[in-house]
Amino acid sequence: MSSLSCLVCKSDFSVEEDATTGEIVECSSCGQEHEVHAVHNLITIALAPEIEETWGE
Repeated sequence: MSSLSCLVCKSDFSVEEDATTGEIVECSSCGQEHEVHAVHNLITIALAPEIEETWGE
């Protein structure tokens, strides 16, 4: 597991070593979703994009 800091509340949370790019992980402290970017053995995170409602369109 990799330990990363939340980009919002700065709390540490764990991400599985086998996480893949595009996977969404959630901060256990504040609930903020982050998108994983995995290249070789380096795992980084970015704020997850908001999903917009289509309201049936």
